[in-house]
Amino acid sequence: MKPIQVGLLGIGTVGSGTFKVLARNQEEIKRRAGRGIEITMVADLDTARARAAVGEGVKVVGDAREVISNPDIDIVVELIGGYGIAKALVLEAIAAGKHVVTANKALLAVHGTEIFAAAHAKGVMVAFEAAVAGGIPIIKALREGLTANSIQWIAGIINGTTNFILSEMRDKGLDFDTVLKEAQRLGYAEADPTFDIEGVDAAHKATLMSAIAFGIPVQFDKAHVEGITKLASQDIKYAEQLGYRIKLLGITRRSPKGIELRVHPALVPAKRLLANVEGAMNAVVVHGDAVGTTLYYGKGAGSEPTASAVIADLVDITRLHTADAAHRVPHLAFHPDAMSDLQVVPMSEVVTSYYLRLRVADEAGVLAKVTGLLAGAGISIDAVLQREADEVGGEGSTQTDLIILTHDTREGTLDEVQAHLQGLPSVLAPIVRIRKEELS
Repeated sequence: MKPIQVGLLGIGTVGSGTFKVLARNQEEIKRRAGRGIEITMVADLDTARARAAVGEGVKVVGDAREVISNPDIDIVVELIGGYGIAKALVLEAIAAGKHVVTANKALLAVHGTEIFAAAHAKGVMVAFEAAVAGGIPIIKALREGLTANSIQWIAGIINGTTNFILSEMRDKGLDFDTVLKEAQRLGYAEADPTFDIEGVDAAHKATLMSAIAFGIPVQFDKAHVEGITKLASQDIKYAEQLGYRIKLLGITRRSPKGIELRVHPALVPAKRLLANVEGAMNAVVVHGDAVGTTLYYGKGAGSEPTASAVIADLVDITRLHTADAAHRVPHLAFHPDAMSDLQVVPMSEVVTSYYLRLRVADEAGVLAKVTGLLAGAGISIDAVLQREADEVGGEGSTQTDLIILTHDTREGTLDEVQAHLQGLPSVLAPIVRIRKEELS
């Protein structure tokens, strides 16, 4: 049988890894797919770099539209990234009747509804395993492996850059800015790390997982997004003393009010497996009603780990290339006419527990005032840690840190109480608040 012919748009880190892994494991992949899969055409603005990466025997062009218009190309792999030209090229490939594989989580999180509708109308597949958690097959697990389950919640460390930074801050007691510079030096963080450290990258991925888990449209604009730039080393230290570690989590959860979709730092009990994911690794925990809790762990980025996911998609499409479009696995796991209209819950209505750190005057009655305000709002306290003044400000200090862990409460309620707490004369600095997730 004639091999499936693939056109590659972009031959950067992931593109070159895809070409290498496909060439290296060609025979084994052919045995699994049932026919050969060959990259026969590559488009990249840097044609010299592309030629050096793929060698002879592959057509290299500078214009991606030459790949899309080539009638011999069966699958287009988009590895350009971003929202701009990538969106136009993906839609043009679909219109030309090509299947698409992409690692572009930003594109799908923002424009996925339009792209999947176009693919459905044209009877082609859009596969995106590489868009979430690199080499971890979490998309396939959610779309297929857990299809018998009603998914209850997902929580994931889905950005390696931020996890590396938080691991280094905890291990070495360094502040955020110092560790960010080290992460950039080592290549874990980009020169402009905004998407990573502000939580946007993780939110793109959480949006896709939420859509697949709950059968809702992709709704990145409704995600609550916070990054790690405001985390202080002392909060990481205090969390450790209380039996927790701070991780940037992507969370999506089924609740009585709808679907929660949020990315933010969170205290996770140190005994949980997720709390012990260190360095640039990724991990996703999924809780289903039938299977219980499952964990997926591995490299979330890198040339060959991401290439592994791209090629898995190529194999899937090859297997299903001649299948009736109506009987393929739907893009977002649920058939388009069976999607849910469940709403994304506003953050003020989310119920979770909290870590609060208050820099207060070291004087009698402060703790009673703080706990009294919390009790008056119906917020119960799980634990209190009060530091000696000389530990916080040195010998003779008149300030100390008061750390409180709460039980579950509505975020809007805590917003109101925090405003009152901040107004107390004995509270001397902005209150630090971090959500706490037990993941039980």
